[in-house]
Amino acid sequence: MADKQRELRRVLIVVNSRKDRVSTVVDAVESFVRARGGETVRMDFTTPAPPEALQGLDLAVSLGGDGTLLSCARLVAARGVPILAVNLGDIGFITEVGRDELIPACEDFLSGAATFSERLMLAVSVRRGAGEVSSFTGLNDAVVSTTGISRMIRLRVQLSDTPVGRYRADGVIVATPTGSTAYSMAAGGPIVYPEMEAFILTPICPFTLGNRPTVVPATEQLEIEVEPGQKTGVALTVDGQETVPLQAGDRVVIRRSPRKALIVRSRRRGFYEVLRTKLHWAGEPNA
Repeated sequence: MADKQRELRRVLIVVNSRKDRVSTVVDAVESFVRARGGETVRMDFTTPAPPEALQGLDLAVSLGGDGTLLSCARLVAARGVPILAVNLGDIGFITEVGRDELIPACEDFLSGAATFSERLMLAVSVRRGAGEVSSFTGLNDAVVSTTGISRMIRLRVQLSDTPVGRYRADGVIVATPTGSTAYSMAAGGPIVYPEMEAFILTPICPFTLGNRPTVVPATEQLEIEVEPGQKTGVALTVDGQETVPLQAGDRVVIRRSPRKALIVRSRRRGFYEVLRTKLHWAGEPNA
């Protein structure tokens, strides 16, 4: 549903400065906002944002690929700031808006014609003994995996109060529907419509063929315990960007975040069109 008319008083621009001709796109956004009496704050997606940069935002513009959007979402989702994600990369499953759609999308946002896709996010914590040692928010996935080459690890997985089983594998992925087209898909997990309320539990190269990808309701809590006696290091990685080493006995607890990422939809293409294009689906109904 379209929202009421909006303002662009303050806009955060999150940039992947390594993308080709990105400065031209940044200039276009800044000129658009300034022409309407607003101000912009620019930052690279690899740089930590000072708290003052996130105050009073009406919109965040992500300029890069999916990785840039993931970083942007972790910055602003808790503040309820919508994200206009512009794809300047090669794949871009999440970033539906193309470079040539940027200004029309900004105009749609201002007029209230823009609609938003609400995306489930993960709340991830690492518990060691009786305490919590780390916590993260993620849009794509949380991965507990080996840090060695050709070395399996042993993990115990529990779903709320029910033991799911023990995994001898390179690791396990807990993905959101948004993250179902990322690492989880590469590891054999299913593609899930991005606005569904679910988690995808996908083992990475499991030793037992009975360990299969599983889709569970987002109302559940997943807990992954690192068993003792590992022959290699173990780490938690969130959205492929934040990593913390784990110890034997550590428990990674994953729940749905209380806040969702709000992503401006493209008028030209939807999720299935992106899949068809990016995954090179072919054939006609009567093929």
